[in-house]
Amino acid sequence: MDSVSLPPSSQAMSASLTIPLGERSYPILISAAGPSALLQQPLPKGTAALIVSNTTVAPLYAPALQQVLAGHYPQVHSVTLPDGEEHKNWQTLNLIFDALLRHGCDRKVVLYALGGGVVGDMTGFAAACYMRGVAFVQLPTTLLAQVDSSVGGKTGINHPLGKNMVGAFHQPQLVLCDLSALDTLPARELAAGMAEIIKYGPIADMQLLAWLEQHMDALLARDRQALAHAVKRSCEIKAQVVGADEREAGLRAILNFGHTFGHAIEAGMGYGQWLHGEGVAAGMVMAAELSQRLGLVEAAFVQRLRALIARAGLPVRGPVLDATDNAGRYLELMRVDKKAEAGAIRFVLIDQPGRAVLRAAPDALVREVIDACCAP
Repeated sequence: MDSVSLPPSSQAMSASLTIPLGERSYPILISAAGPSALLQQPLPKGTAALIVSNTTVAPLYAPALQQVLAGHYPQVHSVTLPDGEEHKNWQTLNLIFDALLRHGCDRKVVLYALGGGVVGDMTGFAAACYMRGVAFVQLPTTLLAQVDSSVGGKTGINHPLGKNMVGAFHQPQLVLCDLSALDTLPARELAAGMAEIIKYGPIADMQLLAWLEQHMDALLARDRQALAHAVKRSCEIKAQVVGADEREAGLRAILNFGHTFGHAIEAGMGYGQWLHGEGVAAGMVMAAELSQRLGLVEAAFVQRLRALIARAGLPVRGPVLDATDNAGRYLELMRVDKKAEAGAIRFVLIDQPGRAVLRAAPDALVREVIDACCAP
């Protein structure tokens, strides 16, 4: 994918772009105006709205959203989920269905996902399933969700044996990335979101990687213009990829750079122990190291990526999942990965800086990488 020049920060403070999917196309609005920014876009018509949030986000932003939506829908309901990756399961998903049925919602209901990636994934999955499909809107409140999980229509829940293994493709009607919500984001969550921004450099745009090296301090300091810049460019890249491969038949798999190792970390440690972005960060180092050992990239590139990830405050070494056979445990978990075929693990590797490729690697070499990249 060719690099595209980053727009001046002053132009990115309020911006919109489109996910090009024909009749399923939808806008991504980047703003710092809070829920009132929804007034800039035509909202899906419906008989009712259901706000889905969690115990952390709902007290902060749900009342303002309720007020905005009250002007558009005859009824506005809400459901508050427990917060955390460990709750991304059937039991929590059923809380959404319970609320929909309790309020007598029909197939013209519109779901509003107000929260991070967990809320967005579960709300989208509920919308895909309820009455065989209803409309939903993404209102991501974490950096990770704004630059990745809220865009592209991947929805789902975790299974004890694998992350995001139960789900559906179901595109939202609108995504509103509210930059002001990042002001209340814990530092650890902010850093986790940086991992998903960083990944776009090695797979698609080395100019972005260089920009991140120059502006990481400003991003971590929550400079509004720097964050707008990073969110917009990330969404632009993801829009290009999703527009070309909506259901991950090929190209879209490159967005999972670092995720095969990262998902193994999340599942192996127990969901919620490592944040998704933390697993992806260590996973990117492992994937880059594997790329280098396969002769695809130079060691200097691996070190450059490792240094940027460390500057973002993210882990560059994976945890030990099994003291007896750590590499074996990683391999066991990665064989459940959605990109695996007939038990063969396929990794997103860096073919050359700025370009990714999906390919398998010998187990022996993967073991070497895991042994070299995991904490003693």
